[in-house]
Amino acid sequence: METAKEKIRVARLSIISNSFLIIMKVIVGFMIGSVSIISEAIHSGVDLIAAVIAYISVKNSGKPADKDHPFGHGKIENISGTVEAALIFLAAAWIIYEAIKRLMHPRLLEAASWGVGVMLVSCIVNILVSERLLEIGNKTDSVALKADAWHLRTDVYTSAGVMGGLSLIWLGKWVMPGVPLNWIDSLAAIAVAGLIIHAAWVLTKESARDLLDHTLPTAERTLIRDLIASMHPDVHGYHKLKTRKAGSVRFIEFHMLVDPQMSVEKSHRITDDITRMIYDRLPNSNVTIHVEPCDGRCDDECAGNCLLSAEDRAMQLRKTKSGKSRSR
Repeated sequence: METAKEKIRVARLSIISNSFLIIMKVIVGFMIGSVSIISEAIHSGVDLIAAVIAYISVKNSGKPADKDHPFGHGKIENISGTVEAALIFLAAAWIIYEAIKRLMHPRLLEAASWGVGVMLVSCIVNILVSERLLEIGNKTDSVALKADAWHLRTDVYTSAGVMGGLSLIWLGKWVMPGVPLNWIDSLAAIAVAGLIIHAAWVLTKESARDLLDHTLPTAERTLIRDLIASMHPDVHGYHKLKTRKAGSVRFIEFHMLVDPQMSVEKSHRITDDITRMIYDRLPNSNVTIHVEPCDGRCDDECAGNCLLSAEDRAMQLRKTKSGKSRSR
């Protein structure tokens, strides 16, 4: 409950900071006629929409599983990230269009120093807020908060680029009076759009991947395999390992092979131990283990994950045959 409240608080902080930056950038952008600052205002507008989506998603993704959603509501965060990416692509296209139009029909840029100031404020605010979002996003493994932090981190770089372009225009009036440098403003806006498109592409891959039930990262799957193997000799092997992720929740399932004579009580205790070890290393995991008897015969499906030596496997096979003979 406290974790959910923490996620909601930091998502609300992103909404407030983006609202402040939009107002500031729009006022200064139109006041001095800077397409790069106006493009940055649009960028912050997209960030605001993303922040609102993130706020709604983290507020609902933490709801427990119910009758209609037995696997929980975690994928709301993945949908949030995908929608945010689509909005960023649209914003980037608009920025490029406006920048090219301004290159073809240049306008005099006045009071560039105001633009430098507003971009400096934007950089500072977004650095502070994105650090906080990333901290809580990593702590809670929230896709939505990490996506929002990535937006703001990109905004830091783009604001710095715009600030650099406006600084050149501002200084150029003193160093090279009479030389037109307003084209730098439009090129800075196009550079902003390029960085935004890259961020949107990365976010699309990360968010949509889990919507398609992509497996967990290799490092996490290796960790799971190692934890299962650590239960040898009680566990003879495993197969049909399947993993996926929905929001911050990992779903892990596999079939565990044990001695046919093992009691139900002991096999149940082993599944509890493995589940606890996985949860300790990969928090917020939902683990399902199906217990099967091991007869020593490894088909293609389980041969690669057999934990028995060739000698132990042969012994298990003899025990199985002996048990069948006695039963007859």
